[in-house]
Formats: sequence, C-alpha cells, structure tokens
Amino acid sequence: MARVIFYEKPGCKNNTRQKVLLTAAGHQVIAYSLLTEPWTVERLKSFFGDRPVIEWFNKAAPSIKSGQVNPENINAETALIMMLRDPLLIRRPLLEVGDQREIGFDVEKIDAWIGLKPVDESFQQMSESLMQQDLQGCSHGKNHHHDHPEGSCKNNSQQQHQH
Repeated sequence: MARVIFYEKPGCKNNTRQKVLLTAAGHQVIAYSLLTEPWTVERLKSFFGDRPVIEWFNKAAPSIKSGQVNPENINAETALIMMLRDPLLIRRPLLEVGDQREIGFDVEKIDAWIGLKPVDESFQQMSESLMQQDLQGCSHGKNHHHDHPEGSCKNNSQQQHQH
C-alpha cells in the first residue's frame, strides 16, 4: 500500500471519489489544497513529466471554458507562470508517491502504478462502480442543472468554490 500525496481542489466531487477509490485500495491518502499550495515553477513542472503542455491544463477551469485561455497556443514556460497565478488551470489531482509524480486520474494508469484493487470485499462493488465513471472531468457532466454562470461549473455551496 502506498502513501499518496494528493493535491486537490477542496470540495471537488471527483477529487472526493478519487480519494475514496485510493483509500478502498488500502492507500494512505494525504490531501492538500492545490489552490493554496506554495508552488514553484520547478516543483509544479515535475508533475507533468514529458506530457504535452495541453495535457497540463484543467479543461474545466473557468478561464479555459470562457475562451480567455487557450491551452493549444501556450508554451511550457508561459503555462507554468499562468498556473502559478491561477491554480484552477492545473489539471488535477496531482499525485505523488515516493519520487514519482502524476497528474489527472486515469484509472488504468493509476491501477498499473500503485493498484486500485479494493483491500476488502465490502469495497468491491463501490470500487468497480467508481472505476467505471469518468473521474477526470466535471463530475456533473455536460447537462447538469444547477445555478452557475455560463462557462464555469460551480456547486451550490459558496464554500466549495469552483471545481
């Protein structure tokens, strides 16, 4: 079982589901807010590896959905500076186990990396259900119905900010 450092957006429903899946697999999850972490360019870049810059971005970020930011036209240096200024632009979660770091929650990749098989049969059905869901995008899907400005996905609670 791994000790997983998990950088999330507090209140994000998908980040909560991801942590449940990791915990059910017996991992120790230590969660930190992606939004308040004191990032540096070097440290943030270490999570992205050799992925293309476009994959570094959270497609659900308000400034991306509104068209204000277009990840297709941004180089690595500019992307990192933008992300330090607006952490909502960072694809999440950021995961760290030992010296290895990853972004996003690709179930197959994480299962191959640290394992997502539940440690207890009582978690089996829940884990299988979670693994069938899209745990990377907005947890509401495209046609969700609650009040928020066009182009951003917010929960009803102000405390939960944007996810």
